[in-house]
This record gives sequence, structure tokens and C-alpha cells, in this order.
Amino acid sequence: MRRALILPLLVLLSASSPAAAGDRRDHERARAALAAGEVRPLAELLAEVERRYVGRVIETELERHDGAWVYEFELLPPSGLVFEIVLDARTGALVRSRGPVVERR
Repeated sequence: MRRALILPLLVLLSASSPAAAGDRRDHERARAALAAGEVRPLAELLAEVERRYVGRVIETELERHDGAWVYEFELLPPSGLVFEIVLDARTGALVRSRGPVVERR
């Protein structure tokens, strides 16, 4: 009985946490940036990344760096050595990469 009461309480507390509120604000900022034309849709850039690089995208983040929006992609190629690419979210241009980047030929 006691365990049955604890789980719903934990769920309720986590949903009302500042982190959950921060996630909502981040989501709203990203939607506003898309509506304002400051970023390209993730689906477009994801398709470009999959065409250009060998590997499966395993993580994606949209962040602001030095006032500019960037998409960070982590890819897992068949070699198993994860690499990261960072693209300008408005243009899709490569900003930087880290790790053993594998481009398609």
C-alpha cells in the first residue's frame, strides 16, 4: 500500500520540478525560433545529416551558442566510434565536429 502511494507522488513532484518547467521554456523558445525563421526544421537537417554522414543519429540537441542557434548531432557509425557534428541551425553549415567523422562518398 505504501509503495502504491509513493510512485504517484514521485511522478507528480517530477512533473512540477523546475527542470520540467525549463524544458517547456526551451521547447517554446525553439518553436518561436522556427516560426521566426531563425532555425530550419529539424527534419530537414536530419535528412541532410543522414545523406552526408555514415552512421545513425543517436542524439540531437538545439542550443544557443554565442547568440546563434546550433543543432548538435551525435552519430554512431558501424565502427562504433561515436562522433559529433554541430551545424548552424539557420543555414545547415558545419560549425565544428568532434571525433572520427565519417562522410559518405
